[in-house]
Amino acid sequence: MNQPKVDKAHADIGLVCALPMEIQPFLDRCEHVKKYTGGSYVFRGGFLDRIKVAVVQTGVGFARARAATQALIDAHSPPWILSVGFSGALKPEMKNGDIVVATSVCDLHGQELQNDVHFPEDPEHGLYVGRIINTDEIVRTVDEKLKLAAQFDALAVDLESLAVAQVCQAAQKGFMAIRAISDDCSVDLPPEIMSILGETGAVRAGAALGAVFKRPESIKEMWKMRGDASRAATRLASFLDGVVVQLYEARH
Repeated sequence: MNQPKVDKAHADIGLVCALPMEIQPFLDRCEHVKKYTGGSYVFRGGFLDRIKVAVVQTGVGFARARAATQALIDAHSPPWILSVGFSGALKPEMKNGDIVVATSVCDLHGQELQNDVHFPEDPEHGLYVGRIINTDEIVRTVDEKLKLAAQFDALAVDLESLAVAQVCQAAQKGFMAIRAISDDCSVDLPPEIMSILGETGAVRAGAALGAVFKRPESIKEMWKMRGDASRAATRLASFLDGVVVQLYEARH
């Protein structure tokens, strides 16, 4: 009697992120993690307990996120896809490491997709639920963030979640955007952030060295930024662990 074939490519949950450091603490919780390259994207797959997860690292920006999400669906056909990673806080009370779960994702051009999620908001413990806005570039200054918050009634800003949501809607996949605050509303990001972060998400060493040479105090700002990002990624990993298990169990 023939045994049924196991679909080794299929994943239970797909995750889309821009940068490797956004997802590494979560992958550290997984077993049998393997890495491969498909096109211009880096994929990783592994198991969280018995749950098969597939991750695609897109690089920065809307177009790359769209194409990478489609590549993830084509390769692994997960029923659920999560847009995960860092975001900038738009509310002064939000802190680094706080988690934002999107009920809708919009952009500056009037596009918006609703997301029917039912998460209990708990700001006291750093969990916010509401609208996320996507912009075309990193929002660097506190003034810009507060203006976005007032105009769009949004909690946080990132560059990729709407792209992921659009592809998921077209493919009829479950979608969630879950973001960790890596920069709050207390200080501006250093201006060098625009030139240092390459399109693929890799730090451009030459640009970083040039920034330090031109403005030596920027090295202190960038070390702080890296520490904030590391803490945000650790908090995101802990939260994702629970969400992935809940989504899997609800489906099975």
